[in-house]
Formats: sequence, C-alpha cells, structure tokens
Amino acid sequence: MAVIGVLREPTPPTWWQANRHKVFGVTGLVIGYMLGSHSGSVADQQPQHPRPGHSTPAPTTPGMPTALGNTA
Repeated sequence: MAVIGVLREPTPPTWWQANRHKVFGVTGLVIGYMLGSHSGSVADQQPQHPRPGHSTPAPTTPGMPTALGNTA
C-alpha cells in the first residue's frame, strides 16, 4: 500500500487575514461620518417666500375690467 497524502492542520490565518473585514468596515464608517458631518458647510438655500394671490376675482365678461370701478 502506498501513502497517498499526509493530513495536517492548516496554518492559522495571519492577523490581517482574520481581521481585514473589521478594518475595512470601521474605516468606511469613519469616512462616511466625516463626509456626512462636513457637508453642512454648504450654505443652505433660503426658502422662497410665497407670492401674494389675486385680491380681486377675474372678470367674467371679456373686455370689462371690474377693478376700475365700472359697475355698468
């Protein structure tokens, strides 16, 4: 009978291989926080004031202005 293979335990992962997902996660969170908290330096847009509405109704018949006091 011939020996086909030798079983041995694999080498344990290095610190970087075991923890790189944590390092990338924390780095992403820190960068996201910095980008989000520093974006407030842009000047906020001032809300536009509403325009006044019409104070008199539109004329019902064409050619007769009601705003001039013409009550004929």
